[in-house]
Amino acid sequence: MERIRNGILRVLAIVPQKNNKKCTSSRNDDNSLILPFNSNAMKKVVVGLSGGVDSSVTAYLLKEQGYDVIGLFMKNWHDDSVTISEECPWLEDSNDALIVAEKLGIPFQTVDLSEQYKERIVDYMFDEYQKGRTPNPDVLCNREIKFDVFMKIALQLGADYVATGHYCRKGILTNTNGEETFQLLAGVDGNKDQSYFLCQLSQEQLSRTLFPIGELTKPEVRKIAADNDLITADKKDSQGLCFIGKVRLPEFLQQKLKPKKGVIVEVPSETAQYQKETPQFLSKVDELAFNATKPVYHKEDGKIVGEHQGAHYFTKGQRKGLDVGGTKEPLFVIETDVDENVIYTGQGKSHPGLYRRTLFVNDDELHWVRTDLALQVDGQMEVMARIRYRQPLQKATLYKIDGGMYVDFEEKQSAITEGQFVAWYQGDELLGSGVIA
Repeated sequence: MERIRNGILRVLAIVPQKNNKKCTSSRNDDNSLILPFNSNAMKKVVVGLSGGVDSSVTAYLLKEQGYDVIGLFMKNWHDDSVTISEECPWLEDSNDALIVAEKLGIPFQTVDLSEQYKERIVDYMFDEYQKGRTPNPDVLCNREIKFDVFMKIALQLGADYVATGHYCRKGILTNTNGEETFQLLAGVDGNKDQSYFLCQLSQEQLSRTLFPIGELTKPEVRKIAADNDLITADKKDSQGLCFIGKVRLPEFLQQKLKPKKGVIVEVPSETAQYQKETPQFLSKVDELAFNATKPVYHKEDGKIVGEHQGAHYFTKGQRKGLDVGGTKEPLFVIETDVDENVIYTGQGKSHPGLYRRTLFVNDDELHWVRTDLALQVDGQMEVMARIRYRQPLQKATLYKIDGGMYVDFEEKQSAITEGQFVAWYQGDELLGSGVIA
């Protein structure tokens, strides 16, 4: 493996130069990427071809470098009744993936993973929504499908690596004994960095993974596709559930979670819930527990302003879909009570009910990509963290206690949502993540 400063392998799969000299990636005077020779050429790589431009260019770069590339399209869903077909029809994506594979001259197969997807993603989503939590299917899809089920299929085909079109990078640190530790690094394109979606990957999964476009920006990727006449060059990015497409979430959830009429309560910002004095704490753990505690609401804390069809269809911070008018500022969901089927709301995005400084992750939902840096009980670590994709990184401190870990932010965060993932970084490296309790 080639290494550069600090032992980090910056690019693991890119286009070779004509000579056989090993070199690291750099940029020309016009800022275009110089892509070096890679000694892994001729190893077999299975690319998850999704029918989009990112995976298309991933396959192209690997093919140019001399890898033995196989394109695999994942079909994860059969029920089109809840998808907005114009947005992400799987059949069109599959056809585009096939056309790209033919253009590149690589083998192409479609694999049906719908059974595993239903068991590991869809059923989990239904269960989480029923509990009043809000899951992140994209993170789960990467952990459970792309880098588990799909990776095992690829390895059965004799692959050395799996490659995806994610905007992130993989680094390698080598110690004096020659042992390698893999790093998950943010993509160069800050607007497209997708490291958050891969926050649950393991060292074993990273060891078998390549991210060829992590050093590129989106415009560079589209230019490579256009220069090589790939059909996906101008194709819009897909949105929606991982490998399903854009779905009508209420209709999707109604397959198992039946509508149930309940009330919407507006809680005023001056309610006593938000006027509590901060007590004197005997320990840091007591302070963290206090700051992590959510308000407990009752219908008497506000006034009924509307009705809904099921509290489990809503999530914290949500504004759309409430269908309540006549307020000075828009209403935002500040809490859902699925047991009593009540949605609590507050006016304006600065409503105190939206904000909390500290969150907790239980031990069984705590994950370290860098297992060598995992905190032990009573340990703490200064990090930058985010609680949702695209959120700017926020200063935070991790505090490990018996049973789990607190993430204590320097500033209060809006709509900390149970079931979502918090991910923490140092520099451009994602160290770990966990499900918000």
